[in-house]
Amino acid sequence: MPTILFALALCAAQAVRAETLAAHCASIGDDDRTRPIPAETVPAALKLFKFPADAAGFVQASTVYRCMGGAVWLCNHGANLTCAKADVSRASKGAEAFCRQNPGAAVVPMVATGHNTIYSWKCVGGKPQIASAEKVDRRGFIANQWKRLDR
Repeated sequence: MPTILFALALCAAQAVRAETLAAHCASIGDDDRTRPIPAETVPAALKLFKFPADAAGFVQASTVYRCMGGAVWLCNHGANLTCAKADVSRASKGAEAFCRQNPGAAVVPMVATGHNTIYSWKCVGGKPQIASAEKVDRRGFIANQWKRLDR
């Protein structure tokens, strides 16, 4: 009997999870915690990120969601996509160290600055200088890393 009750509870939890991701975000508005997407969201994520159907396992493992403005927002981790809050600091110890060793470098690699910085850096006279900046959304995430999941 306990096994049957557990199985029923698990099925009910999965059904609620699938049905209520959009409702959950609608009810709480903003939640900056990033979480793995439920399996039921994978088909929509495949479409949103324009991945082929055979990439479902990859998308399930590499996509997170958060709630912003009552909507579900998705981010698919990549080589330079952290899906984390942005680092908006206009100083970078990593860029400083890199520029001391590479005073004329046209680009400071993200391995030195960190992947969540909004800035691209270059070295001028052995000191880091901001070359360009990414936009940040109203919750402090790098805007172009996130896509709104339409209901």
